[in-house]
Amino acid sequence: MKILITPSILSADFGRLQDEVASVEKHADWLQLDVMDGHFVPNLSFGAPVAKWIKTALPLDVHLMVTNPADRIAEFQAIGAKHITFHAEAVPMTKARLDLINAIRKTGATAGIALNPDTPLSSIDDVVGDIDMVLLMSVHPGFGGQTFISAVLKKIEMLRAAHPRLMIQIDGGVDPLSAAKARKAGADNLVAGSAIFSATDRAQAIALLRG
Repeated sequence: MKILITPSILSADFGRLQDEVASVEKHADWLQLDVMDGHFVPNLSFGAPVAKWIKTALPLDVHLMVTNPADRIAEFQAIGAKHITFHAEAVPMTKARLDLINAIRKTGATAGIALNPDTPLSSIDDVVGDIDMVLLMSVHPGFGGQTFISAVLKKIEMLRAAHPRLMIQIDGGVDPLSAAKARKAGADNLVAGSAIFSATDRAQAIALLRG
């Protein structure tokens, strides 16, 4: 199973953002943009007006932690997002979920659905066969630097057993130790922020996460 490493720029130094992106460019697989609206999660981050200035060959992975993800698709299509993930908790109805998945795919991006740590896997039974990726949050979303919630490992194992070919992304508190546990459980796309951007040697940090 190929392991993808996705640095989250939420933990990067925004005063030198392009340099931060360049430091992971040759070593990572995707680059994640954490979009927070101050409503779905308590924090407020950035949107496409900031992200559009990022120059990178890495696929942009947009994680929408917002209450109205359907209204945000066009702005990230405009900057060439390759992967767009919305939260199951923000879009609870099946028809709305399917409509959003189709809208994302019409932009040329793949579609993912995210689950908070306390949200059961059964909550996405209606669309798990229609999506490209499931993002399992291993912290409560909103702020970087939190501790990995180890109970999420069981969710990874269960999801992998039920869907052997599905991409499973894990996000939150990912460091070399928790990354190894997540890989063993079946995750194949690891998002990390502070574990990468607080390291002096970004290449080594990414290699340790990849295992």
